[in-house]
Amino acid sequence: MTEPAMLAAGEQTTVAVERRPAMGRMGAVMRLIRFSRTGTIGAMLVGLFLLLAILAPLIAPADPNFQDLPSRAKFVSPQHLLGTDLLGRDMLSRILYGARVSMTLGIAAVVVGIVLGLPFGLLAGYLGGYVDLVVMRIVDILLAFPLYLLAIVVIAILGPSLPNMILAVGISSAPRFARLARGDVLTAKHFEFVFAARALGAPGVRIVLGHILPNIAGPLIVLATLRIGTAILVEASLSFVGLGPQPPTPAWGLMISDGLKAMRNAPWVAGFPGLAIMLVVLGFNLLGDGLRDALDPRLRTLRH
Repeated sequence: MTEPAMLAAGEQTTVAVERRPAMGRMGAVMRLIRFSRTGTIGAMLVGLFLLLAILAPLIAPADPNFQDLPSRAKFVSPQHLLGTDLLGRDMLSRILYGARVSMTLGIAAVVVGIVLGLPFGLLAGYLGGYVDLVVMRIVDILLAFPLYLLAIVVIAILGPSLPNMILAVGISSAPRFARLARGDVLTAKHFEFVFAARALGAPGVRIVLGHILPNIAGPLIVLATLRIGTAILVEASLSFVGLGPQPPTPAWGLMISDGLKAMRNAPWVAGFPGLAIMLVVLGFNLLGDGLRDALDPRLRTLRH
């Protein structure tokens, strides 16, 4: 399920109302993912790149910024398993450390997007009225800006750096989480367990956080997974044009930009980082599809 489809369906999403322990729910999700071929492949790819990012200092064969000019633009060899770049730096080491940059940005940006967008979506959906009207008009204004344009505006104001890029991508993701949460809350707040909680005198905050949020978490988790892949693409694109982490940071987009200068003589300099971006984004997209299958009760009913 693509992000636009999820956002379009947000107003009509039917959420699961069954309550089960968190560990039991996660176990059921993991079992269902194992039966999903796409989810399994996506989880394996994501897990592989997360492991490589964590272990980069231990498994990288060289310092990613060490320049060996006599060995520049060398093809694959036993000394350099993925060759060297135009400054003689080991490509494998730079790709491993680049995974740390991309994974950190993708996950952190989505966390920022959830922190900024989810509370407003919950508030707008539960309270309705003028609160809903004002919040959704602000969300519509933000959604009217293309993702890259909004990120470029934020970076142009704050300056190019990894923390500023995390904030920029997070801000651009926040309206999507707000809109999806608001649509699901509009449905969930009319369920019987919400009416029962109100009748017992439960405060609104407890109803939203303790009863509604756990039952709309599925679509939000799927969107978060997809947004991580999108954030990595945005980081690579902005790094490509010089608006991301600055040299000598081993960012994949920056590595592709440098490699374009020698595409004919050393295509691996841009090819290997591009392949890494493709695989990690594919992994998150496949994982999102698997999570969608595992968390959507309607799909589980059709499957059985």
